[in-house]
Order: sequence, then C-alpha cells, then structure tokens
Amino acid sequence: MKAARQLAKRAWRERGRSFLAEGPQAVGEALRRSGVLTELFLTPQGAQRYPDVLEQAAGQGIPVHMVSGEVMAGLAQTVTPQGLVGVCGFIDVPLGELTSSGPRLVAVLANVRDPGNAGTVLRTADAAGADGVVFSAASVDPYNSKAVRSSAGSLFHLPVVVGAPLEEAIAALRGTGLQVLAADGSAGQLLGDPGGPDLARPTAWLFGNEAWGLPSDLLRLADEVMAVPIYGKAESLNLAAAAAVCLYAAARAMRS
Repeated sequence: MKAARQLAKRAWRERGRSFLAEGPQAVGEALRRSGVLTELFLTPQGAQRYPDVLEQAAGQGIPVHMVSGEVMAGLAQTVTPQGLVGVCGFIDVPLGELTSSGPRLVAVLANVRDPGNAGTVLRTADAAGADGVVFSAASVDPYNSKAVRSSAGSLFHLPVVVGAPLEEAIAALRGTGLQVLAADGSAGQLLGDPGGPDLARPTAWLFGNEAWGLPSDLLRLADEVMAVPIYGKAESLNLAAAAAVCLYAAARAMRS
C-alpha cells in the first residue's frame, strides 16, 4: 500500500513536473532561485511565524494561498507540518549540461533507494563543494518529499541529473577527465592507503545501494574501488556517512 502511494505521488510529480518543498528552509532556498517557486500555501500561524517568506513570495508575484491546518496536513508529508508548503518546478539538468561545466567533484548514486540517504548525500555533496549529483535511472526520485527534506535546501544549490543511464553517465564523466572511484565496503584497498589514487584529481565518486552496495557489473565501471576504513567494531557505515568521508577526502585533497 505504501509503495503504491509513493508511485502515485511520483506520477503526479512527473505529470506536472512539480514537487513540494516543506518548511522555511526549503521554501526560502527555492525563493532564491528565480522562477522555481510557483505557488505558496500557508496557514495563518505559518504566515505569522514566517512573515519574511510571505513577503518575498508576494514581492515576486507568486500566488499565495491561506489554508486551514487540516488542508496543510493533507498537503504536507511531515507528522507536524511547519505551516508552509511551496510548489516548485523541476530543476534537474541534462547530463550534458553538467559535463560541459567542467566539474571537478561529482557524486553518482547507483540504485540508491532510501530517500533520506539520497537527500543527505546531496546535502553532503553541496557542503563538500561538489559540482553536481547524478541520480541513476534505478535510484530514488530526488523530488520525493523525504529526499527534499533531507537535502535541507541543497537540492536548490547544485546541478542535479535525474534518471541517467549509469553506464552513459560514467562514460560522460570520464570523458571530461574525471577519474571514477567506487566506494565499496568489501574492497581490499582502503581510502587513504599509500599508493592509492590521487584524490586531488577531478573525481566522480560512485555510491551503491544501502543494503547490497555495488554489484560486480557496476564495480567494473570504476577505475578503482575503495573501502572506508573502519577502526572500531562497527560492521559497516551508513551510505550517507561513507559518502561524506569519501567526498570530503577528495574535497580536502583538491584544496590542499
């Protein structure tokens, strides 16, 4: 039942090429990009709590709708809505636009299904100064409400490619001069080991599914496969945590 609802919501988003941004952080970031926010819904309490958001939206000529708490509860996806929801147009870019921009650090999500993890990786990539994030065709929709919330506004900050065939994306990124490194917990080579790849080079990091990682056919797409070292007793790292270590290792090397 839950999966059916998610599919219905995704179909609605794709038909209208629109998605919902909840709360002052996401709506505020959407307002900073001209033409992205198309409508704003607020409760009277939300209007009192966030007058600056209301003023910015009105100043940009965006239709503003005052709604009851019951209506807001139906629109919002959170248990305790914050009183404002914005309707935004899709903002993803074609793969060619990303590769033509001369990227130096890119995160590629292969078969990532958890929207919370996907949004957190997007947020981390933004914080690490990455130039873009690629969502493969088999990955979760980055416009999923949980993914949007987890990105904490970063969805609006950097180029995002959606639905790219993975082999095509890897080939295009490699064609711009990026090395492709895959993060896999079972790899024999550890991140930071002597003799490993030069992380100061332009790099695309390939991250796999939360439960089963990257299958062998996807690992073969990478130039090198690396594992994040675990020094304690933990069995493994969460996908978003491992991605943060990898992205920041590259970002630090590029800036040193």
